[in-house]
Amino acid sequence: MDPLAQLEAEIVACRACPRLVAWREEVARTKRAAFRDETYWGRPVPGFGDPDAELVVIGLAPAAHGANRTGRMFTGDRSGEWLYRALWRAGYANRAESVSRDDGLVLTGAYITAPVRCAPPANKPTPEEQARCRPYLERELDLLAAARVYLALGQIGYQAAARFFGVRPRPKFAHGLEVPLPGRPGRPDRTLLCSYHVSQQNTFTGRLTEAMLDDVFARARALATDPG
Repeated sequence: MDPLAQLEAEIVACRACPRLVAWREEVARTKRAAFRDETYWGRPVPGFGDPDAELVVIGLAPAAHGANRTGRMFTGDRSGEWLYRALWRAGYANRAESVSRDDGLVLTGAYITAPVRCAPPANKPTPEEQARCRPYLERELDLLAAARVYLALGQIGYQAAARFFGVRPRPKFAHGLEVPLPGRPGRPDRTLLCSYHVSQQNTFTGRLTEAMLDDVFARARALATDPG
């Protein structure tokens, strides 16, 4: 089994956080009325995308009735609608929507992951839960060796990535923030790029617009293709 597939199997089988296990499974049992005839995933959600990605998108955690239902990052909810449309417009996705694990969506040059793999109550994982889940993200980032740009959606994704890369001092999170990261022998430099999260709290209020998101992906593409 290749290393990413092995990591995925370990993630899906994880039961390390009792509160998150109880919540994700309760949501999967009770369901939302609109999805009452569906079988919920109800397990930790692995990363998704191209193993040779130049761009790694780092979110927060699965949504209770989104990825916790479908089993794919940012799939089946409003946040995902925004993200996958932007990935499609930027040329990273072969279609503009993601509705299920078997819908034919393919990412080329991009990979999506998160610091927390189980849906947390109120979308707020505790610091202890984040710490238990951290090794999965760290192993994943190590395995995505071709990546040159890491796009953090929101504070928690930014903090997780900055911790992994040892960013010191750590600039304050801001939309459009760029943090240079050290290169590796024989490889160009890398960049940690930030965006507001694609949550409804930001998209419904206009804090994040599609034009702003497109600009971030255009910048990510430019950084990823810079010869360095």
